[in-house]
Amino acid sequence: QVLLVESGGGLVQAGGSLRLSCVLSGGAFSNYAMSWFRQAPGKERDFVAGIDWRTMITTYTDSVKGRFSIFRDDSKNTVYLQMNTLEPEDTAVYYCARRSRPYLSVSYSAADYTSWGQGTQVTVSS
Repeated sequence: QVLLVESGGGLVQAGGSLRLSCVLSGGAFSNYAMSWFRQAPGKERDFVAGIDWRTMITTYTDSVKGRFSIFRDDSKNTVYLQMNTLEPEDTAVYYCARRSRPYLSVSYSAADYTSWGQGTQVTVSS
C-alpha cells in the first residue's frame, strides 16, 4: 500500500521561507509524476506545482511562479517544495500526490492523482 508522508509545515511570517518534504513508501516513485496541492479553509484543493518523472520538467500555478520550487530525489523517494517569499495568501494545508498511473505527465487536476499524503499546515502571518 502506497503511503505518502509530508513534513516541514509550520507558522512563518510573510516574506519567510519553508521547505516541505514528502516521502513515499510501499510503491513505485521514480516513474510517476508528483505534485503538490493546497487547500485553504472553505476552498477547493488547488494545484501548486508538479514535476514529471525522468525529464524533471516542472510546472507551477501562476501565483507561485518565481517563489516556489519543486524538486525530487528519486534515490530517497522524496519530493520537495521550497517556498520562498511566502505571503498570507499561501496559508493552506499542503498535500503531496502521486499520479494515478506511471509514465504520465503532471496534471493540474486532483482527480488524476490517487495517492495522497495526510497534509501539512502552512500558516503565513502578515
